[in-house]
Amino acid sequence: MERVVKFITLGCKVNQYETNAMAQKFIENGYKVIEENSEQTEVNPDICIINTCTVTNMSDRKSRQMLRRVKENNKDAIVVAVGCYAQVAKEELSKIEGIDLVLGNNEKVEIVKHVEEYLKVHQKKIETEDVMQSKEFSEFGEITFSEKTRAVIKIQDGCDRFCSYCIIPYARGRVRSRKPENIIDEITKIAQKGIKEVVITGIHIASYGKDFKEEYRLIDLLEEINKIDGITRIRLGSIEPLLITEQFVEKLRKLEKICHHFHLSLQSGCDETLKRMNRRYTTEQFRTIVKLLRNAYDDVNLTTDIIVGFPEETEEEFNKTYQFLKEIKFYKMHIFKYSPRKGTKAAVMKNQISGNIKEERSRKLIELSNKNEKEYNNKYVGKEIEVLFEEKKLGIYQGHTANYIMVHCKSKENLENKLKNVTCNEVGEEYIIAEM
Repeated sequence: MERVVKFITLGCKVNQYETNAMAQKFIENGYKVIEENSEQTEVNPDICIINTCTVTNMSDRKSRQMLRRVKENNKDAIVVAVGCYAQVAKEELSKIEGIDLVLGNNEKVEIVKHVEEYLKVHQKKIETEDVMQSKEFSEFGEITFSEKTRAVIKIQDGCDRFCSYCIIPYARGRVRSRKPENIIDEITKIAQKGIKEVVITGIHIASYGKDFKEEYRLIDLLEEINKIDGITRIRLGSIEPLLITEQFVEKLRKLEKICHHFHLSLQSGCDETLKRMNRRYTTEQFRTIVKLLRNAYDDVNLTTDIIVGFPEETEEEFNKTYQFLKEIKFYKMHIFKYSPRKGTKAAVMKNQISGNIKEERSRKLIELSNKNEKEYNNKYVGKEIEVLFEEKKLGIYQGHTANYIMVHCKSKENLENKLKNVTCNEVGEEYIIAEM
């Protein structure tokens, strides 16, 4: 009888890529796979796999809540916790009833083997492999289980930066880059399926290639991807600001498929705070980086992440951040209230900031972000833009421009996975309303 596996994914695009890869492994071994939002509610899964996240305390909480909920709703299923929270939180997971198997990030590649071993002996396993010992990229092989219009491509794993607030290097290990020929082969096959856009992702993609013996970095890989027939858009995931140099931008401008959207992970607009965070740039360097990109692309769209309430962040430091963000005018800012991560330097710093102060600072930056987004979108009213439409919801097609503006459009024609020029009519909450 065919066993049914259900996947639930929390966290980042890397996790989504790895969920797709694990799902494909099960399909290849004769299992039926259903996804979290599947309409196949009548199908009871035999195995539930939760790909967990640990980037913040909230992520940890969501991972624990999801594991408990899945067991409550699937009492007879085998429950498997995998991923970043599973990697670093064995003690906490051992206290949750109903988890049968805990697998770290290294063990995802052979997840079918681990599950089938459990099925033979039904012996609970909580221990995970030490990811810090990994020196090579764990290759899943050819991945074809992906979205219809956009495919996430993982090019590296791990991070060597050790920012003072971040647990991810301990969950993912050191930098390991994927062989370029494997990446090119995967994207070529994805293009043959009709997928037009690839998102280049990893834990720290700016470090791609630093572990290779020969000189080969991210820009070299992008030049190769740009040559692949069928792919019309190459979108970069979150990038380290210091990747952006004059030389890098000069080469990048020659690649016509690169999307003019860059997510530069800033974290703070105050030099003193950045230093305590162990970020390796100053606000002045960041200004130069932004200027390089805006000089290179007229329609460039810049987004970022910001942490408020970092230990010892005074009102003066926060105001420096606020003024810097007003000056830079990011299209969108993802605001995180700092939460201590056990095992990081920031967790033991003095002068931890109260929740009320974090809440107020977060509110101010969210208001600024919303204002910036509307102002940016308003510039496109009355203009024609090209959109890659992804899906239809409630009778409206939704898609993104190359610089990552969400567009809604009604049409009698099926627009899914089509690049279309549309005219912008008005600005909605977080999108532009357009017509054919």
